[in-house]
Amino acid sequence: MNAVIAFFVVLALVVVAWLGVGTADLRFLFGVILPYAGLGLFVVGIVYRILHWAASPVPFRIPTSCGQQKSLPWIKSAKLDNPHSFLGTVGRMALEVLCFRSLMRNTSSELREGPKIGYGPNLWLWVAGLAFHWSFLVILIRHFRYFTEPVPAVIAIVGELDGFFQVGLPILYLTDIFVVGALTYLFLRRVFIPQMRTISLVADYLALFLLLGITTTGVLLRYFTKTDIVAVKELAMGLMSFNPVIPDGIGVMFFIHLFLVSCLLAYFPISKLMHMGGVFLSPTRNLANNNRVRRHINPWNPKVKLHTYEEYEDEFRDVMKEAGLPLEKE
Repeated sequence: MNAVIAFFVVLALVVVAWLGVGTADLRFLFGVILPYAGLGLFVVGIVYRILHWAASPVPFRIPTSCGQQKSLPWIKSAKLDNPHSFLGTVGRMALEVLCFRSLMRNTSSELREGPKIGYGPNLWLWVAGLAFHWSFLVILIRHFRYFTEPVPAVIAIVGELDGFFQVGLPILYLTDIFVVGALTYLFLRRVFIPQMRTISLVADYLALFLLLGITTTGVLLRYFTKTDIVAVKELAMGLMSFNPVIPDGIGVMFFIHLFLVSCLLAYFPISKLMHMGGVFLSPTRNLANNNRVRRHINPWNPKVKLHTYEEYEDEFRDVMKEAGLPLEKE
C-alpha cells in the first residue's frame, strides 16, 4: 500500500507538469519559478540541517568498532575497523563515503535447510547502491555541460568515458543503464523481500519513485522523444545567470523532467536522502577510538564551583570536632 501511495504521488506530479505546460502553457512557472524555488529550498534546507547537526552535543566518543582496539604494543589493532588515529579515521571515512564499506559488510539472515538461520553478506545490495550513487554522480557531472560555455575539458572527458560503449546515435551512456537498473533493484527488494516490505514506509518509496521518474524522463528525452538541446542549454544558461528566458522548441517531456528534479531538490533536505551530508557528521564514524590513550572531557560540561574537603573541614570543623569526628587539621 505504501508503494502504491508513493507511486500515485509521483504520477500526480507528472500529470500536474503535463497539464501545466501542455494545456495551460505555464512554461515560465515550470521552467523558471519552480526550479528556482526548488533550488532555494534545497540550499536553505541543507544548510539548516548541517548546522543543526553540527551544533548537536557529542559528549562521548561513540565510534562503532569492528576490530581490535589499540592497546598494548604486541597486540595488533584494526586500524580501519577500529581507528585510533586521525589518519585511520580519514581512511575509514574515505572507504565509507567512496566504497560504502559498511553496506558491503552488512549481513542478511535467512532460513536455510535444517531449518537454521544463516548469515551472509548482502553483496547485491552493495553493488546496486554503488552502481546507483556513482552513476548518478557521473550523470550530474555530465549535466554541467548545459550550464557552462565553453564546456570544461573534465566534463567532456567524463562524457566520453561514459559513452565509450557507443551503440548508434545518440551515444548510449552506460550510467543510464546502471542507474535505472540499480533503482529498479532497490525498489523490487522492498517489494519482494518480506522483511523489507514490512519496514518500508511511503517516504522510502517516494524517494525511489522520484529518482526513477527523473531518470526515466531523462532517458526518454535523450533516446526517444528528443528535444532541442540548444534551446535547453539557452534555458540553463539563463537560469545560471539569473536572466532566464524560455526559448521555443522545448517539449513537454523536458518540463516534466525539470519539475521532478525541482520536487526532488525541495524534498531532499527533509528526506532520508540527507544521509549524503549526515555521513560526514556521524560520531560513530568520524571519531577516533582512542579512549585508552587519551582522556576526553565533555566540552559541554557546565562549570561547577568545586568545594574541596579541606574547605569543607574548615567550614564545619567546630561541628565535626563536637561530634567526635576525625579531623585532618586541629
